[in-house]
Amino acid sequence: MGVPEMEAFWSSLLEKRKANSLNSDENELFNRLGKAITNLSVNPKHPGLKTHEIEPLSRKYGIKIWQSYLDQGKTARRFYWAYGPNRKEITILGIEPHPEDKKHGAYARIKLSELPEK
Repeated sequence: MGVPEMEAFWSSLLEKRKANSLNSDENELFNRLGKAITNLSVNPKHPGLKTHEIEPLSRKYGIKIWQSYLDQGKTARRFYWAYGPNRKEITILGIEPHPEDKKHGAYARIKLSELPEK
């Protein structure tokens, strides 16, 4: 997970899950994110993830930033990730509602976590 925001977010979800205190939205997100992380760890180009590079974010952060689907429909969310910091590692940098990518500058509003130190 990206630091510090994504690491804290995931830790919070895990603690609530262990305490059986996730609300329905958090539980759905936990399940979808868990499945997506599993697919991502096996195959970053898994068809269900619909992974693709987001060039405006790659330019903004100076590394290749990839977007994968978390869910679709009313609650369409995407998660952003990058390879690293070490070889054969992937870091999730953010979860955001689907940006309205047809509108100018949609990706400029997205703020991602940082890669952990090597």
